[in-house]
Amino acid sequence: MTRLINDPENFPSEAAEGYLLANKRHVRGLYGGAVRATKTPEKKVALVIGGGTGHYPAFAGWVGHGMADGVVMGNIFSSPSAAQAVSVAKAAERGGGVLIAFGNYAGDVLHFGDAAAQLTAQGIPAKAVVTTDDIASAGPDEIEKRRGIAGWVPIFKTTGAAAERGLEFDEVERVFHKANSRTRTLGVAFSGCTLPGADEPLFTVPEGKMAIGLGVHGEPGISEEPLGTADEVAALLVERLLEERPEGNDGRVIALLNGLGAAKYEEMFVTFRAVNKLLEESGLTVVDGEVGEFATSLDMSGISLTLFWVDDELDSLWNDPVDTPSYRRGSVDSSDLRDDLGELSQEPTKLQVTEEGSDDSKKLASAIADTLDKLTALLDEKSAELGKLDAIAGDGDHGIGMHRGAENATVAARRLSGDGAGAGTTLAGAGEAWSATAGGTSGALWGVVLGAAGQGISDNDLPSDEQVADVVRRVADALLAAGGAQLGDKTMLDALLPFADALEAEVKGEGSLAEKWNRASAVATEAANKTADLSPKIGRARPLAERSVGHADPGAVSLAYIIEAIGQEL
Repeated sequence: MTRLINDPENFPSEAAEGYLLANKRHVRGLYGGAVRATKTPEKKVALVIGGGTGHYPAFAGWVGHGMADGVVMGNIFSSPSAAQAVSVAKAAERGGGVLIAFGNYAGDVLHFGDAAAQLTAQGIPAKAVVTTDDIASAGPDEIEKRRGIAGWVPIFKTTGAAAERGLEFDEVERVFHKANSRTRTLGVAFSGCTLPGADEPLFTVPEGKMAIGLGVHGEPGISEEPLGTADEVAALLVERLLEERPEGNDGRVIALLNGLGAAKYEEMFVTFRAVNKLLEESGLTVVDGEVGEFATSLDMSGISLTLFWVDDELDSLWNDPVDTPSYRRGSVDSSDLRDDLGELSQEPTKLQVTEEGSDDSKKLASAIADTLDKLTALLDEKSAELGKLDAIAGDGDHGIGMHRGAENATVAARRLSGDGAGAGTTLAGAGEAWSATAGGTSGALWGVVLGAAGQGISDNDLPSDEQVADVVRRVADALLAAGGAQLGDKTMLDALLPFADALEAEVKGEGSLAEKWNRASAVATEAANKTADLSPKIGRARPLAERSVGHADPGAVSLAYIIEAIGQEL
């Protein structure tokens, strides 16, 4: 991914612009993504899909008649924000409600779940639903923890067909869950992918080996085995997938062989020949097959096999016509283009100052903006280190995401402070900007952090030392509620909760706030370092728990850096 790139930081937006220019017949761009360009019937359920980019044709390639009504596009391997999702959903919505469907990744769950809640509060029926087809990411007794990968294709295709037929919201949701429950995927990689502008891949596979159970965000496989021939790879994939036949199947299956970015079509066709033979020898009826690139991972070399176990309903929906930039079947009548997208393509309204803060609070707001500026510089300095930590068992974007979030939070804080905002409003606006622009799990969580801090600090009075400790506790409680993690799960909470405890104890003693904060900060740093001994129990790193042991959690480390930097500004 080092060729044909102007600027790695602008790569996602430049690629998105090129995609929109190349697919005017199908899509129209707007803040956060794109929507179907053709007119759709009133009261139709809108299917909105999305996630990080780097997987084309997932997800932007599937917008059009018979599939998705809108796509929310994040940065490379990073979830888009709730604000982006709300923008796309409102543009796609036709009065029948919005079903937001995506892979089961922590950042996507947080942002899309928030978007669904916002839409519902505004009177638009909406639900967020996740795909869980990757059998390598959790056992059959924990299917709800599995991530979604190339199984997106049959799940979104049948769900989109149900919506296109005019089914009611509950029925479209039912079809989604039915299709998801009958979809299983397993992948193998022969080499890792390289982020735009990076000098080395996110992971490497030893010569003569292949990684089993890779993730499409550049996560390495959960195990390694000797590299096999096409027939041997096909046998491995088929054997493991057949161990997980869904209950109630009648032996009819659709097989999709997916290339991850660097596999050649001839190689995939040879492999699919063996897959089809093995399935038929197992007594199954292969009613349809697909070979191609459906869910890529930049330039990763590898393939995945998806088995979609159909009945009469799912088979019929699968064969309904579809016309999108990258996936077509059947015959679709041409439709008039929508003419109302101009007014819908606006960025969300930013938080405004409705009442000025007190003089003391405005001074604190200005200091908060200055501190955020210094945190931005710090996170820029630490970006590579945090990215390498994240790449051990994740997708390597933590450092980039944290820097991007802090940078935009600083801009928002400067604007609000300049407009006379108090400290609480300034923090809330900074959190809103961090969440809306950073994407990913860290973007959602730091939006929660700053938002909760803003709720705990007044626009009028300066907080006492005890109130500062109370705000930190409020932040910790908000993260516990938002992310679903607990102490010991190897997340930023493993540094934040000990810090909150230590600060509460410190403020009862003597000394300045800076002295108390810095003593508690040392506890946070020590706790962050100790996360190296933990095994992740939640989030993207969980399937690669063994690789993570021995390395500190990047979220905890970045939090400790920030806490230490804040102490230097007090």
